[in-house]
Amino acid sequence: MAMQALAGSEKLPVAGSQDMGDAAAGDQLEVSVILRPRAAAVLSQRLEQLRSGNKSGGHMSREAFAAGHGADPADVAAVSDFAKAHGLTVVAEEPARSTVTLAGSVAQFNAAFGVRLRHYTHASGSFRGRTGPIYLPEALHHIVLAVLGLDNRPQARPHFRRRAESGGVQGFADARAAAPPAGTFTPTELAALYDFPDGNGSGECIAIIELGGGFKHADLKSYFTALGVSPTPSVIAVSVDQGKNAPIGDASSADGEVMLDIEVAGAIAPAAKLAVYFAPNTDAGFIDAVSSAANDAVNRPSVISISWGGPESSWTAQARAAFDQALQAAVAMGVTVCVASGDNGSSDGVASGVDTVDFPAASPHVLACGGTSLQASAGAISAESVWNNGANGGASGGGMSADFSVPAWQSGLTFTTVSGTSSPLTGRGVPDVSGDADPHTGYQVRVDGTDTIVGGTSAVAPLWAGLLARINAIKGSPVGFINAELYANAQALRDISAGNNGDFAAVAGWDACTGLGSPSGKQLLALLASPPAS
Repeated sequence: MAMQALAGSEKLPVAGSQDMGDAAAGDQLEVSVILRPRAAAVLSQRLEQLRSGNKSGGHMSREAFAAGHGADPADVAAVSDFAKAHGLTVVAEEPARSTVTLAGSVAQFNAAFGVRLRHYTHASGSFRGRTGPIYLPEALHHIVLAVLGLDNRPQARPHFRRRAESGGVQGFADARAAAPPAGTFTPTELAALYDFPDGNGSGECIAIIELGGGFKHADLKSYFTALGVSPTPSVIAVSVDQGKNAPIGDASSADGEVMLDIEVAGAIAPAAKLAVYFAPNTDAGFIDAVSSAANDAVNRPSVISISWGGPESSWTAQARAAFDQALQAAVAMGVTVCVASGDNGSSDGVASGVDTVDFPAASPHVLACGGTSLQASAGAISAESVWNNGANGGASGGGMSADFSVPAWQSGLTFTTVSGTSSPLTGRGVPDVSGDADPHTGYQVRVDGTDTIVGGTSAVAPLWAGLLARINAIKGSPVGFINAELYANAQALRDISAGNNGDFAAVAGWDACTGLGSPSGKQLLALLASPPAS
């Protein structure tokens, strides 16, 4: 049987890792095979309307999307037949998510996909990996978009930073204090400063994506009670790919991300259900979590909050394409996806010195959320600038995508460098919007029994998710993809024109540090709750 390389599936070794030899032939694993959608041309046309801000035709229900644009049954059957021919078990066929999940041994997957899985060690741990492409038979070549899960190296990192007790700021620093430091805020105080409309998100569901860590209900109850938030938010854990709510018990661990996301979103939209989707920190786990949330016909989230990501260059082209396909499905079904833009400024932490944006924030199908430093006096914002605490202290992620072209709603925009030079965008610009992210002016939260101050663009994604849940509840229907409306009505945001994130400077209008600016909640309600454009 002739085999062909799957375009975009090539993997490179992880820098600094050590090859320890072949993975054990009998080790068991699960793999996600992502298929093309049905009626792709029709879906593309509808997506183009939604991306342009034309919502007169309404959003698709999850049931209608599954029936019209889920994977073709013939494509699912072809993958199943291929799997059985290689002794692999079909764990699940999910046409709505265009996904077939297969299980088997390392030896079976090596033979089926023409790979050689190896065992690697790295400073951050060990993983099963591969190099080079994945191979498929000709019968599957045009129906399979991606094969994910053969390689289980960590794909993403959380975008939160704790405030240090000494006043310096570094990632995961200790921040215990008897009382909240001056100049920091509760989520409800930030909602008031940003003039969020009254409301509690009743009837909505916010999906929160997590790739590690966990939460404790006792901590959440203590936090929300002390904050005076009512009703106490309903929080449920949803397992994806055997991911679990597994608190580590260390406030500096991924627990900090999980608790920050829940507490910010829950404080702002306490009557909304918070569904937390836990998945492994791999490309397969991350994509499956987002796809599962978008297509969840039980919890039916109207907003997804994502505070994890990695440099765009660290993703394979097949993984980016599969992720973006899941995000396109969310757009079609009226689900707004809010994504942190990263905490490492214009470089996104890439050592090469080349400006890099974070993914999935770089997708043109999300609301990318950057960071500011905010000061307040007498219950009002007195100053707001780009969050930038230097190379080790973190800064708002932003720049231009090398893989996604300039979307229509960013056409004609320019970016400005710190030298003052302005040039046309050459790729999708990041971020779209922003909000307080500086740990010095950060969020008062509770993690693993510790009251602490946390910042990072991780906090901005659930901040916007909570705002949109309020607006959805007031409007009575989901606002869905809002980028086109925001760019056409930038006056509904607070423009940030001071500061930089490394190589890019904030200027009047959109910039590659804070996007269009931070929220002006009631103006956004007036804009987004108006009748759809025809």
